[in-house]
This record gives sequence, C-alpha cells and structure tokens, in this order.
Amino acid sequence: MSRISHNDPELAHRLSRRGMLGVAAGATAAALLGAAAGPASASTTAPAASAVGRGRPVLPPGRLGIQLYSLRDKVGTLGFAPVFAELEQYGYDEIEFAGYTQGSAGPITLARLKRLARDHGLTPIGSHVGYYSDDPNAYTFAQNLNQVLDDAQALGLKHIGTASGPFRYGSTVDAWKRAAQEFNAYGAAARARGMKFYQHNHSDEFAFAADNPKVRLYDVLLAETDPDLVYLEMDIYWAYAGQFRFSKRPDGTPAPFEPLDYVLAHPHRYPLFHVKDGVSDPSNEFGYRMTDVGDGDIDYQRFISAVTRLRGGRQSHHWQAEHDNPTDSFRFARRSSEYLHSLREKC
Repeated sequence: MSRISHNDPELAHRLSRRGMLGVAAGATAAALLGAAAGPASASTTAPAASAVGRGRPVLPPGRLGIQLYSLRDKVGTLGFAPVFAELEQYGYDEIEFAGYTQGSAGPITLARLKRLARDHGLTPIGSHVGYYSDDPNAYTFAQNLNQVLDDAQALGLKHIGTASGPFRYGSTVDAWKRAAQEFNAYGAAARARGMKFYQHNHSDEFAFAADNPKVRLYDVLLAETDPDLVYLEMDIYWAYAGQFRFSKRPDGTPAPFEPLDYVLAHPHRYPLFHVKDGVSDPSNEFGYRMTDVGDGDIDYQRFISAVTRLRGGRQSHHWQAEHDNPTDSFRFARRSSEYLHSLREKC
C-alpha cells in the first residue's frame, strides 16, 4: 500500500514502530521492568544561545512530553523505571507510548506501569496503536478495538491514536473517505470512554489523490472525519517533509502549503504534536536529515509561539519530543528538554 521504496527511512520507521505495537492483550500486557542497572549519564551540552531570550517561555508549563519510541533502546535494556527517572530529572511532564512492551523481558501490569509514571511525575498522555492488520487477532483498532480502549483506560490515557496513514483502501478520494468513516467509528468509541482518538501523520498524507491530482489527501482526511470525533497529532518534521515533497502537483503545477496554517485554521483538532527536528538537505528525498531538537532548521520558536498565542492555546496542546533513531537517546531527551525550555517569546 505504501508508495515509497523499501529503502526509504520513513517506511523503515513505520515498520519498526508497527513491530513494537503488538502488545499482549489484557491488563497483564508484558513489558520490561529493568534490573538495578543505572541509566547511562549524558554529557552536558548547553542549549543554543540564539534560543534564549528574555520574554515569556514559549513552552507552556506542564506540557512537555516525549514519545517513548525515541527511548526504546533504553527501555529494552534498563526498563521503564530507570527511564522514567531520567525523564523526571530532565524536566518532562508527560509520556506517549508506542506499545507497552518495547522489547522488554519482564512482566508488568498496566496498573503498575501507570503507577511508575505517576511516581516519577509523568502523565501518560497518549499511545500509538496499529490501524489494521490481516491478522484477526492483531492488536489494532480494526481487529481489537475494545481491547485497545480497555488498555488505554487502564493507563488513564486522555488520547489513543494511530501512526498509520489512512491508506488501508488505497490512495483515491473514495478510499480515504472509507478510511475516514472507520476513524469516525473509532473516535465515537473512544469518546464514549472519555478519550480522544487521533491520527499521527508522516509525509505521505500530504500527497495528492491517485484519481484526482488536484486534491491533497490530508484535506480529504480533515473534511471527511468528524472534528468532534477524530483529532490529529501533527508530526511537525514529517509535515515539513511533506511540504518539501508535495508542494507541486504531479503535473508540476505549484501547490504550496504551510503546515502551521493547518493548525491555525483548526486548532481544536490538534491536541498533540511531535516536536522533531531536521537539518535542511534538498538532496534528501524528504528535504531534511533528522537530528536532535534544537540542532535543526525547523523554527520551533515561531511554530510553538504561533499555536500558544491562540485563545486557550497554552492549555490546549501537548508537545512530545521525538527522534526516530537518536545516536544517544538519553542525550537526545535531555538536550531536547533543555532547548525547548530555553525558548522565549520575542519581546
């Protein structure tokens, strides 16, 4: 279904994330709880001087989270407890799951996982689960909706979503309308339990419909999903990669767009964001090379400020740092927090 090659880093990211999402059903979902090994210490690096100003902090208090996919190596070797302890030390407020095992090797109940987060001052804010599978027993929205929602409730999540694109039935307008109706059903089921269903984008969502090159697929998703049932988690890095890839239609005519404009036009629909950075590289298929937050060219002072200046914006959105493959995941987490906390409104 994907239209990108098997050598593509975005596809590799999706497949590796999808592999993590197969969690055992029930309240005793297997997960790692590390032994006594202590977390590796990271070297100290000051945030970029240009990020520091004298105005109000750009990042709203209590709203910095991290997608635990970025720390899967540390969870796999140390367990959740030491990882949560590090995140508490780095100043994180929230965590987003990408499965509840992440390669771990010891049993832990979801209730215990929830307590561990609470004990370290971390609020589980959301989780990524697969959209669909050919396996009828798969842990996905399409195959096991009730179990997915049961587990999300057990963790006290306010949001439950998928990082899978709406490509289940293809890349035509009607295919996305069909997927949108399924998303509406998942959203209704989540809302009945006091949660919000959301979809996390990659860059392909900003492509054009196979049967109508004038129509951007992401616009179909927005138009065909109920705004009170289906929410969006904008992965800002992949949105700008989509801008790079799809600012021209297949016939070469211009079709520019600005990711931030989607948020400003529909702020209610974006409770969650992935804060992921990249160095501009036009020779790269995606236009960027992923890097630690603060080391790239995405203007997060501008982006976060614009969103939080909206009425109620400082309390309506959650910002999750992420890097798909950090060189040192603890160093990434620490430096991302330092950088984002250092950002100030321009006076």
